[in-house]
Amino acid sequence: MYYPMGLYSLTYNGTYILVIIGAILSLAASAHVKSTFRKYSQVRSGSGITGAEAAEEILRRNTISDVRVQHIGGELTDHYNPSSKTVNLSDSVYGSFSVAAIGVAAHECGHVMQHADGYVPLSIRSALVPAANFGSKLGLPIIMIGLFMGRMGQTFISVGIWMFSLAVLFQLVTLPVEFNASHRALVQLENDGILSQDELVCTKKVLSAAALTYVAAAATSILQLLRLILLFGGNRRRD
Repeated sequence: MYYPMGLYSLTYNGTYILVIIGAILSLAASAHVKSTFRKYSQVRSGSGITGAEAAEEILRRNTISDVRVQHIGGELTDHYNPSSKTVNLSDSVYGSFSVAAIGVAAHECGHVMQHADGYVPLSIRSALVPAANFGSKLGLPIIMIGLFMGRMGQTFISVGIWMFSLAVLFQLVTLPVEFNASHRALVQLENDGILSQDELVCTKKVLSAAALTYVAAAATSILQLLRLILLFGGNRRRD
């Protein structure tokens, strides 16, 4: 499909609304999780244990002895690394006695349990990591190269869009992984008696706020992909 430069420019400028929507979603989700975590970081757990101790207790109760809990710097940089088999807890979680910290630590242990159980979405996400990184870094450059290659360039543009789609797929697969890890965390905290029912309500709010950041990331990626398709998805020539 061919259309003149004026119509292309209108489409190009019009799709900026997708970029703006994505930015707003990401900023709102990030602000919400930070404010929610900050609020419940002031609520001390009645169990009197830290985030690190809660993580170690959860791992012990699940007879997982080959995973270490360790401290890392930063704020909300917590993550589970399956390669090194470490639960990495940030400054605001590792030594904190708050219900927020314990919830985040338990969430990361949820990923450990997923790994131990062979949770399928986690396996799929792990398999997608190389392709997703490759697609997110090279998808747009390949599209740009295609724009300067005339009719032959449409092949490059299509390849670039498909590569970027892999990054979007990764974000979508991440959603069930994160939601499931939070569910496992809440069940574990309740069953092990680490948090009371009232404390679990607070912790659930923290984990729900964190989950929204992944929803926002997925939505932003979808909007970016839609913009690429609208701009470059057809055989276009700017006359």
